Amino acid sequence: MSSPETTPPFSVTDHPRGTPMARCNSIAFVLFLATSSLAFDHTHAGWTRVLQAHTVEAPGPATNVRYAALKASPAELDAYLGELSSVTASQFAKWPKKERLAFLLNAYNAFTVKLVIDHYPVKSIKDIGGFLGSPWKKKFVPLLGRTISLDDLEHVWIRREYREPRIHFAVVCASVGCPRLQREAFRGRDLEIQLATATREFLGDRRWNRVAPKAIEASSIFKWYGSDWGDSRSLRLFLADGIGLSEPERSRFLVDEIPLKFTPYDWSLNEAHSY
Repeated sequence: MSSPETTPPFSVTDHPRGTPMARCNSIAFVLFLATSSLAFDHTHAGWTRVLQAHTVEAPGPATNVRYAALKASPAELDAYLGELSSVTASQFAKWPKKERLAFLLNAYNAFTVKLVIDHYPVKSIKDIGGFLGSPWKKKFVPLLGRTISLDDLEHVWIRREYREPRIHFAVVCASVGCPRLQREAFRGRDLEIQLATATREFLGDRRWNRVAPKAIEASSIFKWYGSDWGDSRSLRLFLADGIGLSEPERSRFLVDEIPLKFTPYDWSLNEAHSY
């Protein structure tokens, strides 16, 4: 997936503190934040209801989606997407950083599910868009006053703005090789714990991340986005801790005596075939 050059209609830069104007307006600003936050359900309860009703646990750990059932009864998903699309850029910009990131992660996952059911049945999300098209470049996501693509949402609005590599274990591209789709919505107040859980689960999935006889094998996600962790050594440190290497393995891996290889990505649809 390429990184498009769409500028997000907001800034995640915190406002300067400590100026006379900031001190004078601090109480009013806090009251405004409290009022604006009440206008949107930051628990994302609608998305959690969809996930609980239309996903099932699978080995891996993994989560499969009942796309056929969801296509037949999309009202609750559509209502939640409507809630997301009703948020304005100015409202969004006033939210705390973790609430903003949780909102965007949920939006990515929910609109991905919407894309799949709109084209279902398909064997892979990559089948959407035709031979020369790309599902990730389709401009179908109405968010914060714009109509954007999933690529815009992931690479510009999330990756570029937040610089949080663990989002790669939170955004789910409707494929078996993806991290599991969590069966509850991301919430700002719980986001640190939720990202830590998603990271631990994905690194513990031995289908994609494991110690092989002559290499450490990791998901192709780390091949595509390894630079989000910094340099090569930083990525190896992260993998060594996450996969759980022994001390001898860790020492050799960090000095490149054990090579890093990448497991093939499974683009099959993460579908529950019975419901």
